[in-house]
Amino acid sequence: MTQTLENAVNLPEEQRFFRHGLSWEQFKAIQASFENVPGVRLFYCEGILEIVSIGKPHEAIKCLIGLLLGQYFVEQGIEFFPSGSFSQVIPKILEYQADLSYCFGTDKPIPDLCIEVVITSGSPIKLQKYKLMGVPEVWFWEDGTIEVYCLREQEYEKVVNSELLAELDLSLLNRCLLLSSPLEAIREFRQDIQQ
Repeated sequence: MTQTLENAVNLPEEQRFFRHGLSWEQFKAIQASFENVPGVRLFYCEGILEIVSIGKPHEAIKCLIGLLLGQYFVEQGIEFFPSGSFSQVIPKILEYQADLSYCFGTDKPIPDLCIEVVITSGSPIKLQKYKLMGVPEVWFWEDGTIEVYCLREQEYEKVVNSELLAELDLSLLNRCLLLSSPLEAIREFRQDIQQ
């Protein structure tokens, strides 16, 4: 598995590897062995280990989403607290990092919104990790589109628009994320949200 993962780290696209039936202690041992491996993230959720290699396309989209949302928050006067990809942990049960996470109004231990950029789909713990933490809203950018999920009575429901950012035009955000120039994306997004 190590040789395969090392090869995956050099690929331009993200790669995902899964292992079921691991204890928390086994996860922590594997995690320690990856401490100095750049471009790799490890997630653990109720016995499932997910290893993801992070490539340049993933990082480019993540950064652009952060820039565009930052513009939106400033323009709309939304008090926000970004927490990036810090580790969310429930010892012996869960550890993950969203690509972007935000609290609104006040800073809280659990983000109001988590965002993941998905280049390669198929995660068996896609929403489960967020449900265990009680994150109210989760976005997945996948295949050029943002999918929004809102937590309702311990289950996520796919919705058309963000409930936290109800005024945000997600089709505009999607369109700008697909532009070839980040500068052009920011200019177009800014121009539209200022109208």
